[in-house]
Amino acid sequence: MSPSHSSSSARTAAQVISRALPYIQRFAGKTVVVKYGGNAMVDDGLQASFARDIVLMKAVGLNPVVVHGGGPQIGDLLERLGIDSNFVDGMRVTDSRTMDVVEMVLGATVNKQIVNLISSAGGKAFGITGKDGQFIRAKKLIVSKKTAAMSVPEIVDIGHVGEVEAIDKSVIDMLVDGGFIPVIAPIGVGSNGESYNINADLVAGKMAEVLGAEKLILLTNVAGLLDQNGQTLTGLSAKRVDQLIAEGVVHGGMLPKIRCALEAVKSGVPSAHIIDGRVDHAVMLEIFTDEGVGTLISNQHDTHMGIC
Repeated sequence: MSPSHSSSSARTAAQVISRALPYIQRFAGKTVVVKYGGNAMVDDGLQASFARDIVLMKAVGLNPVVVHGGGPQIGDLLERLGIDSNFVDGMRVTDSRTMDVVEMVLGATVNKQIVNLISSAGGKAFGITGKDGQFIRAKKLIVSKKTAAMSVPEIVDIGHVGEVEAIDKSVIDMLVDGGFIPVIAPIGVGSNGESYNINADLVAGKMAEVLGAEKLILLTNVAGLLDQNGQTLTGLSAKRVDQLIAEGVVHGGMLPKIRCALEAVKSGVPSAHIIDGRVDHAVMLEIFTDEGVGTLISNQHDTHMGIC
């Protein structure tokens, strides 16, 4: 490498670090809940960049808390075991055999893989499920369906699928105070000790609320919330998101994520970010730059609607 090229690279690196300084100062000591899933979870390069982003956050004084999914990994193991996968409104029907697989994949395999990734990047991670210390209390999710021909809704039993009833934040506080990065598998425990499979986005949203997080970040496989022209919408107020839902701009698989982010913001989380996990170092770009890689929702007035 020539001296001029080396000097140019050094200046570029210095500029990047300098531009990140105001964000580091602003968010030092704050909690950021990150839901990890999608392509970022299965691509080797994106796995490494995600882990480095999380370790960097901790190193400069932020407190990252990771909540992870694992639907594709669960589906793969169920297929190998000859167990059918069935879904109702996008939720996996979870009987007792399927729940055993969910606990094995989320609580052991995937959780420990993420802990190892963060450890390899120089961080100190601690993997837990919501059953550990019973810190995520859950109840059975009631699903109802109604058609025009029905006088009353039909209740559909989807098994061990739950929703968050309560979170004991002292467990996470203890880990954070000890210098650890919590890595949480979205498995809850019922009043009788039964296990529940909970949507990771919902767990992340509730975790952000309970912990008083500065930000909720949901990694996805898309560029964020898109308008009718395929452009990414960002800088949205909660009120504007409600309007977009009513107008049908938000639909399909994006709707549950947007609702999760919206509920977190309405419950006091200053901002929620739905970002493109296919982008290298997506988390770092979203937190430490003003360029962003997805949709930002906050309780502020709309600041910008266009391409991130």
